[in-house]
Amino acid sequence: MPTKMSKIETAIRIALAFNEAFNRQDVAGMVKLLSNDCVFETSTPAPDGETYTGTEALEQYLHNFFRQSPQAHIQIEDIYGFGHRCNMHWRYTWVDEAGNQQQVRGIDIFQEKDGLICKKLAYVKSSYGY
Repeated sequence: MPTKMSKIETAIRIALAFNEAFNRQDVAGMVKLLSNDCVFETSTPAPDGETYTGTEALEQYLHNFFRQSPQAHIQIEDIYGFGHRCNMHWRYTWVDEAGNQQQVRGIDIFQEKDGLICKKLAYVKSSYGY
């Protein structure tokens, strides 16, 4: 029996929808794509980031994030995956407190379960030049 493309692309479609909601700063739209027990690991503070679990904690984190970074934007450079997992390479831009445009590149690793993101791990390129 052939595998349906919709099943193969599930995580990619959900990650794309999550990124679109991020760029609109639509916290409710983001949260509705997360499982109730979602594990969400940020890229800051270095070196390991912070981990949030559950939609209540994530909703609060996202509201605080956009309050601190109202011009946050993620441009997808590449996205690939298969089935329940996908990787999204991105360029994140924002404006700092002095009004200067800033950017960093990184990757998010998504895992999907039952049509929702159950894990999102974020990694950022190091400024150490390794």
